[in-house]
Amino acid sequence: MGMPPREDRRTAAERRRRELLEAADRVVLREGPGASMNAIAAEAGITKPILYRHFGDKGGLYRALATRHTDALLDALRAALDAPAGRRERVEATLDTYLAAIEARPQVYRFLTHPAEEATTGEHGFDVGRHSAPLLRRLGEELAKVIAERVELGSEAETVARAWAHGIVGMMHAAGDWWLVERPCSRQELVRSLADLLWGRLAITDDVRGGPGF
Repeated sequence: MGMPPREDRRTAAERRRRELLEAADRVVLREGPGASMNAIAAEAGITKPILYRHFGDKGGLYRALATRHTDALLDALRAALDAPAGRRERVEATLDTYLAAIEARPQVYRFLTHPAEEATTGEHGFDVGRHSAPLLRRLGEELAKVIAERVELGSEAETVARAWAHGIVGMMHAAGDWWLVERPCSRQELVRSLADLLWGRLAITDDVRGGPGF
C-alpha cells in the first residue's frame, strides 16, 4: 500500500491537532492557569512526547489556544459591532460580549491572561508569562482597525484609533478581572458603567464618510 495523499495527511494532522486542543481546553476548564502538559497529554490519551511533537512546549500550546479563543471572541465582537442598532447600543453590546465570554469560561480566560506563577517558565525555557499578552494585543489591534474604518478621527486617525483600541481593551481586561473576583454588581451594571466612561468622545464623533458606521 502506498502513502495516503499529502492532502489527506494534512487533513488528518489538522484534525488531530484540533482534538488535542479540545483536550487541552477540557483540562484548562478544570485546572485554569495551572494546567500542565502531563495532564493535557493524559486527557488526550497520549504521551507527553507526542504532545511536544504537535506544539513544541507549553508556550506553543499556549499560542495555539490563544489563537483558537481569540478568533472566536473576535467573531463575537464583530457581530456585536455590526448589529443593527444605535452606536451606544453597539458599544454596550460589544462590552457585554467580552464580559459574557470571560464569565462563561473564567478558567480559560485566566489561563490565557494570567499563567500560573510556577508555569511562567515552560519546558525548554519558554517564558509563558512574556506571551500572556497576545490575546489582549491582538484584540487591541483588531479593534483599532474597526475604529479607524468607522469613526472620523482626523489626520492622525491610525494612531488615535490604536490608542483608543488598546485603552478600551486594557479597560475591559482590568475591569473584567476585578469584576470576576469581587462580583460587586451585575454584568449589565458594569456594562453601563464602562459605556458611560467611553461615551464622551464617541457621542460627538462623526462616522467615516461612506464607511460602515460605528
